[in-house]
Amino acid sequence: MSYMENHFDKRLNPTLLVDDAKSVVSLLLNYYPEELQNQDSYKISKYAYGQDYHFVIKEKLKEFLFSIQSTIGDVSGRAFVDSAPVLDKAWAAKSGLGWIGKNSNLLTQKVGSFYFIAELIIDLDLDYDNPTTDHCGTCTACIDACPTEAIVAPYVVDGSKCISYFTIELKENIPQEMKGKFDDWAFGCDVCQDVCPWNKFSKAHNEPLFNPNPELLSMSKKDWIEITEETFKAVFKNSSLKRAKFQGVKRNVNFLE
Repeated sequence: MSYMENHFDKRLNPTLLVDDAKSVVSLLLNYYPEELQNQDSYKISKYAYGQDYHFVIKEKLKEFLFSIQSTIGDVSGRAFVDSAPVLDKAWAAKSGLGWIGKNSNLLTQKVGSFYFIAELIIDLDLDYDNPTTDHCGTCTACIDACPTEAIVAPYVVDGSKCISYFTIELKENIPQEMKGKFDDWAFGCDVCQDVCPWNKFSKAHNEPLFNPNPELLSMSKKDWIEITEETFKAVFKNSSLKRAKFQGVKRNVNFLE
């Protein structure tokens, strides 16, 4: 994940991304599904159930920026959705939307952590919100439950040990020493979120574009093993699974067998 080291200066200084930037507007969008996958199935992260969030949220941010311009006047800015060197969680925490938990996710007391983070960086001075406090307390549920022990210390995640890294980012073969540690995750991993006590407050989203293809919810392990590229493209059309591609997902499923 060496790409995380790229453009470090831009991660720290938004004016390098947007000329005359004065404010970062952080936003959250819930993606918690109303219905989960069949229990006898290889699992994918909930964020990937529906259409690729990058495109869905980018359109919403463009509309939001247009609304600001229509109301206020000449405001310049750019929308960011996990696709540029922006410290999403850090800015969201600084704005008071939540705190960064021991699993390194942004947590909130009201709705947990199953949401996307996005930003508008604009050339407009605003009245700024303040950070909230940490409410993880003595809980270590995420640390204790991580199948690959990727949470090496409270608030510290070794990305190279994370199931999401192995099943999405890694292009080579998955190391054999990881065999039997993936808890049936074929794309991403939600374990550290699923066990977080704050996520008992999660509520289903109301974004139709995040609704899954019904075939996904009913797929069994056998269906995953036998899936063809044609079926993959039909079930996961416009999905985030395209990042791993058909061959990558097949590699992951074969590793789980």
